[in-house]
This record gives sequence, structure tokens and C-alpha cells, in this order.
Amino acid sequence: MFCFGEYLVYQGSQTYHINSVEPIEVFYNLRIDLDKLKIAVHINKIVQDITCENQNCYKILQLVLNTLYTISETKKDLEMVLSVFKLRMLCILGYTPQIMQCVHCKEKEPLTYFSIKDNGLKCKICGKQDTSSIQISKSTLNAIKYTITAPSKKLYSFNLKETGLEEFKLISKIYFNEKLEKEYKLEDLF
Repeated sequence: MFCFGEYLVYQGSQTYHINSVEPIEVFYNLRIDLDKLKIAVHINKIVQDITCENQNCYKILQLVLNTLYTISETKKDLEMVLSVFKLRMLCILGYTPQIMQCVHCKEKEPLTYFSIKDNGLKCKICGKQDTSSIQISKSTLNAIKYTITAPSKKLYSFNLKETGLEEFKLISKIYFNEKLEKEYKLEDLF
């Protein structure tokens, strides 16, 4: 299932047929760790929902490959990887949150809330008035900014401590489900 390769296909009357395959990356470690496989299957479900056949999905493919490689070949926290994937995917899909200034009053500092409804960061005063906003720590703020702006090859090159990680996972999950108007749950597959 998780094999990136060069496929030679031809179109039949109603379907495509594979003529030959040359594997490039097989992500072997996904097959020997059930936790890694579970996250990879969840990512696959998301990608199936947001893409359609014959669509140009180069940026999505690049994100998926970087994510699968990170899951397969590193010991990063799997839920953090999934959270980074979801936030970056929203950016590709056009739901990039505003991160440089308060979405309401345009103040640049201090940004201490993330507003789900208004798609971005808010200052302390505006954040307290917004019931859809979540107060965040400085490390979570930096993680959000990094996830949105980092080069794709370095997307997963940061870590978060427990408090920041929990905030980041919560924001990523709620924002993702809100923008795609569907609740994606990490299901028990096994």
C-alpha cells in the first residue's frame, strides 16, 4: 500500500492498468510497527478524501512522502507528525492561518491565542473576546509559525515539550476538522 515508485500505466476502457513498476521508496518500517502503520493509514484516508483522480497534486504528494518518511525512519512523536501534516495540508488547500499579526486588530505582539473561527492568531485582548480561540504558549506559537513557513524538507525538524505538544495537537485537530467540515478520528484499526 505505501510504495512510492515509477508506474507505467495504460488506460483501459473503464480503468487504468499497471504495466510495470519500479519502486523508489517502500517505507518498510511502516509494515513492522503497528502504531506507525495506523498513522500512515489515517494520512492515506485524509489524502483520499481531499484529492481526486487526474488532479495535479504535486505539493500534496511531496508532503505525504516527507511525512511517511518521517514516520518510517525517525522516532518522532507520531501524533506530532500527524498534527504537523494536518496543519501543513490545510495551508496547501488554501486555509493558511494568519500568523504575523492579530486577525482582528492587526497588533503584531503579543499573539497568545489561536482563533479557529477567524483563521489565525489573536492578541490577548481580542483572544479573550473570541469564544472559538484557544490560549497558546510561546512554544506552540513558534511551532505553528514554523509548520506554516518551513521548507518542506525541514518540516519535521523540530520538537515540542509536553505542554506545547498538547496545545499544538489540539489546535491542529480542531482547525483541520473545522475547515474540512468533517471529523477525522484516529481509529483503532487493530
